[in-house]
Amino acid sequence: MKRFYKNVAAVPDQSGAGWRVHLDGRAVKTPAKAEFLLPVQSLAEKIAAEWDAQGEHIVPATMPHMQLAATAIDRVAPNRAAVIAELTGYGRSDLLCYRAQYPDDLVARQNEQWQPLLDWAASELSIALKVTQGVMPVVQEDAALLAIQDVIEPLDDHQLAALHTLITVSGSVVIGLAVFQGRLDAQAAFDISQIDESYAIENWGEDAEATARRERLRNELLAAGEFLALLRRD
Repeated sequence: MKRFYKNVAAVPDQSGAGWRVHLDGRAVKTPAKAEFLLPVQSLAEKIAAEWDAQGEHIVPATMPHMQLAATAIDRVAPNRAAVIAELTGYGRSDLLCYRAQYPDDLVARQNEQWQPLLDWAASELSIALKVTQGVMPVVQEDAALLAIQDVIEPLDDHQLAALHTLITVSGSVVIGLAVFQGRLDAQAAFDISQIDESYAIENWGEDAEATARRERLRNELLAAGEFLALLRRD
């Protein structure tokens, strides 16, 4: 789509209930044509900057905060129960619970970086997940899954949208919650979630397609982490 506007501004909503982004004085709407009302000024200003940075053509992929906020309104808000159930379900197959059997240096690296996060989740969030080696599934206790749900349910729609990215991209509800709770930053979350891939690269190299995929995942995690930080700024 060609750029159709000149001026961009973040403006307070007349109701006082939030902030909007205006393009030439007209309020932005979501892709589903819903009202695009943002909870805090800092997020509205960030999204306004994304619109303002567009060149001759609008490229949605270069507007991650706009995409996350629109997802919160169009997809999370009308489907909260399903989103919460999906994210809770990641506890059944959390990346951190599945350890390599060999080689020894990979096993040690996983244990050193993954186990402290599981210990933190158990002690701070009452999420006690079991660990296994290899690919055979481990059945998690219902109490652990209920604890995950209890942590996620109170979040608002924008927080849930960001958490959804953190969990689905990392493959770990524990990593996602660690970023949300401030235990990890988004870059650390990426590094920890990519231990297996990084080990393979160190030993066998990396192709261009894998490099591009890793960079895309990293950017998604960084955007979600910044999105959460902006929500807390005001």
